[in-house]
Amino acid sequence: MGKHNKILIAAFIPIFAERDVLWFVENDEKIQRLAAADPFWAKRATIVEEGMRISMSEFLRALDELEYEKTQRIAGEGEFSVIGGAVTVFPLNLDHPVRIEFLGNSIEKITHCEKEETGGERKAHLLKKEMLKREISHLHNLKEGDFLVHIDHGIGIFRGITERISDAIKRRYYVLEYAPPHGRPEHDTLYVPEDQVKKLSLYIGLEQPTIHRLSGTTWEHAKRKVTEDAQILGKELLELYAKRTQATRAPYLAYGSDQREFDSIFEHLETIDQQKAIEEVFADMEKDQPMDRLICGDVGFGKTEVALRAAFKAVHSGKQVALLCPTTVLADQHFETFAKRFEKFPITIGILSRFESKTAQRETLAKLTKGTVDIVIGTHRVLSPDVQFKNIGLVIIDEEQRFGVRQKETFKKLRESIDVLSLSATPIPRTLYLALSGLRGISVINTPPPARQPIETFVLPYDKTIVKKAITEELARKGQVYFLHNRIETLEAVRRSLEELVPGARYGTVHGRTGELALRRTMHDFKDGKFDVLVATTIIENGLDLKNANTLIVEDAGRLGLAQAYQIRGRIGRSDKKAYAYFLYSAQKLGDIARKRLEALEEARELGSGYFIAQRDLEIRGAGNILGKKQSGAVNQVGLNLYCQILNEAIERLQTPKETILRD
Repeated sequence: MGKHNKILIAAFIPIFAERDVLWFVENDEKIQRLAAADPFWAKRATIVEEGMRISMSEFLRALDELEYEKTQRIAGEGEFSVIGGAVTVFPLNLDHPVRIEFLGNSIEKITHCEKEETGGERKAHLLKKEMLKREISHLHNLKEGDFLVHIDHGIGIFRGITERISDAIKRRYYVLEYAPPHGRPEHDTLYVPEDQVKKLSLYIGLEQPTIHRLSGTTWEHAKRKVTEDAQILGKELLELYAKRTQATRAPYLAYGSDQREFDSIFEHLETIDQQKAIEEVFADMEKDQPMDRLICGDVGFGKTEVALRAAFKAVHSGKQVALLCPTTVLADQHFETFAKRFEKFPITIGILSRFESKTAQRETLAKLTKGTVDIVIGTHRVLSPDVQFKNIGLVIIDEEQRFGVRQKETFKKLRESIDVLSLSATPIPRTLYLALSGLRGISVINTPPPARQPIETFVLPYDKTIVKKAITEELARKGQVYFLHNRIETLEAVRRSLEELVPGARYGTVHGRTGELALRRTMHDFKDGKFDVLVATTIIENGLDLKNANTLIVEDAGRLGLAQAYQIRGRIGRSDKKAYAYFLYSAQKLGDIARKRLEALEEARELGSGYFIAQRDLEIRGAGNILGKKQSGAVNQVGLNLYCQILNEAIERLQTPKETILRD
C-alpha cells in the first residue's frame, strides 16, 4: 500500500484493538481483498486514497460506522477531528494520525502526521476494558438452586444475592443454604460477602451432591481425602511428563517460505487465539522433544486450520502424518478439506475407512509403507496392525474423547516416540487448564471467527406451522435445512409428512444404518445442493461443516442430552449467514430435567457458549477423559473446580524443592 496516497482504516472495535500495527501491515493485501468481497470486513474497514470520489460528509458517516469518536484534540487511536475542509483521524491500525483534505466531493491530499505523546492510551484502555469484559467469571449464569462450593464450609445451595448494611456500609452477599444442624428442622444460612467470592465455585459433578452442615466435620474429611488423591495423581502426571521429556527426535524445519506460502492460502484472517495456538504448535515441533498438545476450541472456531498447518510442517520436514477421526463421515469430510487445501503442493493424501473398497485400501497401505503417501486420514482403521508407515512423524487425533480404551492405549505408546496433536470441542475449565498446562501442552481457542454470528435459538412446543415457516424461509434465501428425528424406524414416515407440509422442497435421509456408500453419496449430494432438507438422526453431530445449511429443526428435543444438543446446533452457523435453530418438544412428555436442559441451551446463545454449556454438562466429561476414571469419585465429592484447584496446588508442591518447603 502506498504510504502517501492510500490508507486503510480499521474499525475501532476490540477484536482489532488486540492486534498490533505490524499485524495490519503484514496482512494488508488480504485485508484489502476481504474488505472488497467479505460482508464482515466491508462493514469494518474502509480504504481511502488521493483522488477518490467521496464527500466529507460520506467519509464522516463512514468513520461513525467504524466506531470512531469525534474530539477537539486527538489523544489516541479511534478519534478524529474536523477543521475546515480537512479531517484528521488516528486509525487503529496505524501508529500515527493522518490528515485527509477534501476538495469538493473528492480527496485531494492525504498527509501522515506526527504521533503525539498521548497516542495509544485510548487503544490500551479499550483493550483492557474488553479483556476484563471477556474474562469468564467462575460464577457466570448463576441461578437460584445451583450448588455452590465454599472452600471452608462445603457444598450448599445458592439462594440469591442480598444486600445488608454493616458498619453503615451497604454490602452485597451471596446467600447459601446448608443442611439443618442435628435436632433442628431449619436450614442453616451462610452469607458470603462479595469481596470473598473467590472462596466460592460452581459445583460441577456427575452426581447430585450431598449438602453439608456448617458445623459438621464431613467436609474437612472429604477435602483431606481428595487432597491425598490429588497428590497421588499429581505424582503420576509428573512421572509421565518426566518420561516424555527424556525422549528426543530431530526438530522439524523452522518456519520458512514454503510454510508461509501454505499459510497465505488460508482465505480468512486468523483469530488471536488461533494464531497463538499455531505458534505454540510450531514452537513444540521445532524442539527436539516429541509434542503432545491438546487444542481445545468451540465448534467452528478453527481447530482444523491449526491441524493443517502442523501437517504441512511435518510433511515439509520429511515426515508422514496420520489424522484419526471417530467416524467415517468425518474422515471423508477431512479428506476433502485436506485435499483442497494441499492441491497446489506436491503432497499425496490417502484415506482409510469403511467407505473405501478393499482394493483401494490395499493400494493406500502399500503406498504408506513405501512412503509415497504423505498424509493418511481415517478412522481407528489407521491403528490396525497391517498399517505400516515408512516415516511417521505426527499423529493428529480429532475428538480424542470419542475413541475407546484400547485405542487410547495405542495413543499412549505413540506419544513416547512421535508427535501427537489432539483436537477437542469439549471445553475444559480454567482451573484444570492451570493444573495441567505445565504437564501437557494445552491451547485454548475461545475467540470466534470475526464474521461468525450467534445462532438464533428457539425452544418451542412442536407445531407444524413453525416447521413449515422455518423450512420455507430458509429455502427462500437459497439455504438448506437439517431436520433431526432420532428414530430410524419412523424416519421415512417423517420425510413423507414433510414432503406434504412443504411440497416444493427436495429431501434426503441418512441414519446410522445407512450403508457406507449410500451415506457418502447422500452427504455429498447435500453438500453439492442436490436437495434442500436432510432428514436425519443424530448422525449429523459428527463434525459436518456445510456452510449453506443454516437452519436446524430438532423434533422431540427433550430426548437429547444438553452436550449433544449443543454439538448438533454447532452444525449450522458455519459461515457469515445468520443461522436459526428450532428445538421443538412435546409439552405432554417434557420432564423437569429435559426442560432445564433446553432452557440452558436457549440461554447459551452467545458465540463461545460451549464454556457455559460445559458448566452444565460437558466439563466433567472432558475432565474425566484427561484425569481418568479413578478421579471421578473425588471430583464428585468436592466438585470439579475445587478438585482442579487442589490438584494444581499438589502439583506445585511436588515441583517445589523440599528445602524451599521446609524454609517456608
